[in-house]
Amino acid sequence: KKKLYLPLIIINFLIHNSLWGQNLAIPAPPIIGAKSYLVIDSTTNFEIAALEPNLKLPPASITKLMTAYVAFQALKSKQISLEDEVIVSEKAWRAEGSRMFIEVGKKVSVNNLLMGMIVQSGNDASIALAEHIAGSEALFSDLMNQYAYQLNMTNSSFRNASGLPDEDHYSTANDLAILAKSIIREFPEYYKWYSTKEFTFNDITQRNRNSLLWRDSSVDGIKTGSTNEAGYSLISSAKRDDMRLISIVLGTASSKARIDGSQAMINYGYRFYKTKILLKANQEIISAKTWKTEKESISLGIGEDIRMTLPRGSFNKIKIEKDIPNQIIGAIKEGQNIGNIKIKLNDITLNTIPLISLENNPRGNFWKQIKDTIQLWFE
Repeated sequence: KKKLYLPLIIINFLIHNSLWGQNLAIPAPPIIGAKSYLVIDSTTNFEIAALEPNLKLPPASITKLMTAYVAFQALKSKQISLEDEVIVSEKAWRAEGSRMFIEVGKKVSVNNLLMGMIVQSGNDASIALAEHIAGSEALFSDLMNQYAYQLNMTNSSFRNASGLPDEDHYSTANDLAILAKSIIREFPEYYKWYSTKEFTFNDITQRNRNSLLWRDSSVDGIKTGSTNEAGYSLISSAKRDDMRLISIVLGTASSKARIDGSQAMINYGYRFYKTKILLKANQEIISAKTWKTEKESISLGIGEDIRMTLPRGSFNKIKIEKDIPNQIIGAIKEGQNIGNIKIKLNDITLNTIPLISLENNPRGNFWKQIKDTIQLWFE
């Protein structure tokens, strides 16, 4: 199906430009003391707030989202299974920083390693998974970068599975938003693990470092990170009603600052913006007269739901204009493009979307052809 959707960056610009012209009162995003941040709607990709979203920064343990993504892909392709028993190497056992406390030479299931990495942020679990999937952490980092390329994470480079400091190991808020969104969309069966508040392994119980899981019931993930070089960072996601926000806060001064800043960004997004389905797929928007066809008219609609994120109070200003040919002549196939619709806000066109036929309308019989030919002369 042919799409005429405008690039997201243009839509964002048009919406903000239109609203500024109307002096709609929306305060600036809160000041949270981060080096970089980004808040988007996960479904529409609408940018609600941003500060230096393309600034390259060390991601620290947020790296483990890419480690998990590679692991989820390996599970999907059945290269590994959750029941696989992984023999812990000395390198994994000796991992610095946060650990799930696996022991060298012992077997640990992939399922437990994933939980140890996701909930406990275990560097040892990350390395063990990397070695199981790729044979070595170095080869695993190649997989990480290949998937980053496929996801169009153009400003990221990964050198290890855990996020330990390396001058060539970096990412951006924009790229990490792409990664978080991909995990949520592609692997919902595994994403639910990011809401787990604690995990016990080897008789040691550790709490999830994302304390927003306790503070805000709408938050269901996703990952913290901290090193001396990176500062304190958090990617969080929340869902209220049918609107999911992803907040990326990078490089704050403390654990409290990243939590408070992330909560402030989520609250800001929900307080001042709303996501709504404007038009539903495969429902009639207009019935159009046809000529020389078996039926007198066809139903026109759109092929995909149209969702938009706008400041609250803006949806009642949306106007939808239909643009179809004056005369539609001849057989029509289901899905055929017949004109388009324009979504406008304050007389600015935000998007142009193809109108398609929702049904087949074959060519009419001989007498219908003659009849419509005569009528068209008078038209």
